[in-house]
Amino acid sequence: MSAENDIRKASDKFYAALNSTLNGDCTPMADVWSRNPEVSAMHPVGGTEIGWDEIRASWENLAKICSNGTVELRDQRISVGEDLAYETGTEHVNVMIAKDQVQADLRVSNVYRREVSEWKMVHHHVDRNQPMQTILSKLETGGQTSG
Repeated sequence: MSAENDIRKASDKFYAALNSTLNGDCTPMADVWSRNPEVSAMHPVGGTEIGWDEIRASWENLAKICSNGTVELRDQRISVGEDLAYETGTEHVNVMIAKDQVQADLRVSNVYRREVSEWKMVHHHVDRNQPMQTILSKLETGGQTSG
């Protein structure tokens, strides 16, 4: 299998885990991410998580408030080096966050590192999204979202 096909396989695994998370179960994320202390994520609601513990907590929190979610990677471009690879594209997202429906097209960059014989995610970065930020801000302050 070519290295590019290996990255496609790792990407498919990540997006399956992301779809699971957007439907309340973030368990599959554990199989996707590296445990390197320098891994990072920058979600559409802002902020940066560093290290697996922070990243896992962010996915757990997302799983608690999301339902009926789908995300599809479009316009995928892959570049592969010896032990690092990245992909870029557009995530088409459709999800219920609390009681609010959100649809968005977000630019994304994902970085993978070869660890033994598998490619693992080491960085996930998505455009900020104001509607998502507003919903989460209301939830954090105890405000009500529309329904």
